[in-house]
Amino acid sequence: MKASTLIVSLAALMGVMAVTAQTPLPADGPRLRIVRAGGPSRPGPAEYFTGAARIDSEVAAEAPGRTAGARVSFEPGARTAWHAHPSGQILFITAGRGRVQQWGGPVEEVQAGDTVWIPAGVKHWHGAAPDSAMTHIAISERINGRNHEWMEHVSDHQYGAPPRAATVVDAPRPSQSAIGNIAPKLAQITDDVLYGDIWKRPELSRRDRSLVTVAALVALNRPEQLRSHLRIARQHGVTQAELIELITHLAFYAGWPNAVTAVGVAREVFGNEPAQ
Repeated sequence: MKASTLIVSLAALMGVMAVTAQTPLPADGPRLRIVRAGGPSRPGPAEYFTGAARIDSEVAAEAPGRTAGARVSFEPGARTAWHAHPSGQILFITAGRGRVQQWGGPVEEVQAGDTVWIPAGVKHWHGAAPDSAMTHIAISERINGRNHEWMEHVSDHQYGAPPRAATVVDAPRPSQSAIGNIAPKLAQITDDVLYGDIWKRPELSRRDRSLVTVAALVALNRPEQLRSHLRIARQHGVTQAELIELITHLAFYAGWPNAVTAVGVAREVFGNEPAQ
């Protein structure tokens, strides 16, 4: 192809692209919709929830779409009533630890990173663990305008049944992934003693141990270790708002510079995650 022909072709293509980019949307055409972080929020209705729960970022597709979704945050011990969905439901567990159970089955433990599929018409409930908050994103489809069938509340006896523990497959050991390539023995000892024993002792919950650890790292001004333990604390059900309040409180005991450093680390870890 001659250079002059190539130049003309490129100029024509750029002109088409420019016209396409500047073409206005039809006045009556469909529009994408963004539900911004920090937007409308409402408490979970007492008719359908036990304990404190909050529903955020609700969104429902317009016809012909049928999908609806929301982020739901449960305080420790909070849960939904028994209910079912006509087309099933998907739960993405984004923070903390929780419980889910279908009628006639065992109580299952879930944690941040897990995904749950509930088949259509299956009676079930889900919520937080007794000692940990839990947040999930719930997605379902509406059939004839409805995506829930609510039933009776989950009794304390039903909720208190021992859960079947979550099974973690090939989970990386914390210190091995952080320092194992350069200090394998230190990583092994840390994982075996600190994470394999101390963190699992029943005298304190994992949530409480995260609060203690974060407080110590803020007071000692250890930003590198604080970064990973803020993430671990969120996995153990400590909310962003609680962690920021902890840092604010420590400013008067551990020093203002330490607190300011910790806030900078928290900003990096949380990013645009909305406070809960």
